[in-house]
Amino acid sequence: MKVAIVGAAGRMGGRLIQAVSEAEGLELTGATERPGHAQIGVDAGLLAAVGELGVPITDDLAATMANADLLIDFTFPDVTLKNLEICAKLGKMVVSGSTGFTPGQKKQVEKYAEQIPVVLAPNMSVGVNACFKLLKEAAKILGNDFDVEIVELHHNKKKDSPSGTAVRMGEVVAETLGRDYNQVANYHREGMCGERTKEEIGMQAVRGGDIVGEHTVYFIGMGERVEISHRAMSRDMFARGAVRACQWLQGKSSGLYDMQAVLGLS
Repeated sequence: MKVAIVGAAGRMGGRLIQAVSEAEGLELTGATERPGHAQIGVDAGLLAAVGELGVPITDDLAATMANADLLIDFTFPDVTLKNLEICAKLGKMVVSGSTGFTPGQKKQVEKYAEQIPVVLAPNMSVGVNACFKLLKEAAKILGNDFDVEIVELHHNKKKDSPSGTAVRMGEVVAETLGRDYNQVANYHREGMCGERTKEEIGMQAVRGGDIVGEHTVYFIGMGERVEISHRAMSRDMFARGAVRACQWLQGKSSGLYDMQAVLGLS
């Protein structure tokens, strides 16, 4: 299967180029960056230190996708939506790890997924998706007697807060407990804000240095506490997850899928 990568010169871009070039059944045929980027014209393989691949970085996604079956997109919601529009018109598959979508933007993604197969996941790590499964089971067992707090840590360059992974963790717990995440998520406490409600899910974000990503969900009861944590040591696991999603998506019908489906956890 022929694969193109958008944002090829970014932090994730190099990891994705390397992962795709090493993956069985996948061939890198395209790599793009924003117009005016300094790396336009550079061979994607040389940029990712995997050797020359004969795939120069361009700024024309539509032309790039003419010679690809699938696009890997780790950008930002507004960019992802533009890329989805192009891929939907061309009938190309998409694997996206972008985060920070508003409810309205998620609806737009769903509309494009009616035309093409799309995997959209806030975190493509196998370990994180195992955590999603564990969180659902923990919430079922512990129920409403335990307060839920989520703390996430990321590098100082991350633009969205809280992380898409933290939000999804909150959504999983809220759905399991019969709550509306958008109504119970509490992102800020300051001053005389009153006692904590039983329904709320606290969301705290820490930013600093080069932290790849850490997430901990606390279930806090009277006299005991359960913690479910995941720590990412490198971005390679996200790239490996994206490759796994690409391989799984081949031959699938139009629709919106997540990594739970890719890993057979849903």
